[in-house]
Amino acid sequence: MGFTAFTAFTTFTAFAAFTTFTIFTTFTAFPMTSADTQNHKRALRGIGLIMAAVFMFSAMDTLAKYMLKSYPMSALMWARYVVHVVVMLAWLGPRMGMRLISTAHPWKQILRGVLLVGSTTFFYFALRYLPLAEAAAITFVGPVLTALLSGPMLGDKVTRRQWFAVIIGFTGVLIIMRPGGGVLSLPAVFPLATAILFSVYQIVTRKVAGRDHPYTSLFYTAIVGGAITSFAVPFHWITPTLSQAGFVVCIGLLGGFGHLLLIRAMEHTSPSTLAPFVYSQLIWSTLLAYLVFGDFPEPMTLFGMSVVVAAGLLAVNWQHMRRLADADDQTGTH
Repeated sequence: MGFTAFTAFTTFTAFAAFTTFTIFTTFTAFPMTSADTQNHKRALRGIGLIMAAVFMFSAMDTLAKYMLKSYPMSALMWARYVVHVVVMLAWLGPRMGMRLISTAHPWKQILRGVLLVGSTTFFYFALRYLPLAEAAAITFVGPVLTALLSGPMLGDKVTRRQWFAVIIGFTGVLIIMRPGGGVLSLPAVFPLATAILFSVYQIVTRKVAGRDHPYTSLFYTAIVGGAITSFAVPFHWITPTLSQAGFVVCIGLLGGFGHLLLIRAMEHTSPSTLAPFVYSQLIWSTLLAYLVFGDFPEPMTLFGMSVVVAAGLLAVNWQHMRRLADADDQTGTH
């Protein structure tokens, strides 16, 4: 192993250790709603499900990057959404019936679908031109953007701590995109656009949460995505080979079941408890990118990824603590 490879390996080990330590430290800092063993077991099951889900998303992104070398992006996205719809209809259709498509906010659900398609499109452009780990790392500034955008879009007060997390997060992104040796270029804007659109998507999702069933929201993102991408498919369609068809189906299955696991995880415990563990996706993306493409981030890029993770975890932690403080204040007034 040469000096450069050794340096990269040790830096990645430090990055993985930092991410894992920070995730578990943040998790243990979250007070449980109840101290009983049953709730703790439910939380652990939720954590296991969320980590399985983000592994599926990393595997899906890896396959998508591989397929984009030889297959049209629009056809790949269309297949990804269509398989997602088929999985949901087969899995939930018999159990939920018309409740699966019943919504009190059809236009907001359609908007969610449009935003997710836009986010996916920009990310697939990023995968064409950037290494997987770097593209994924830049998108993880999303939780920080969500905290920032929740002010004007949801009426939440953006605190100084949240502004601090925003500055740290973008500092990490700039380290990854650094001029003169980094990935600073037009393609680096694509994952940043992905993060912005996905943050708006999450905020719109919060507006329909509690009003529509979570499975309904998930179904609308898939059906709207399938409908939009269907318009582009006839212009770029290439009949896949047997192996390509298998990979395309795998991408759809990984996306569909990944989202189902995500929802199941949220049924077991609170989103604030699960949020830190989403960052384990960066570890999976880095490993898979190295195994499949031979890409490995430079030490400075890994440092930037760690800064982005730290900013996101700070934003999640402070937002959670603020909700707890607000709940205590409301309890104290009654």
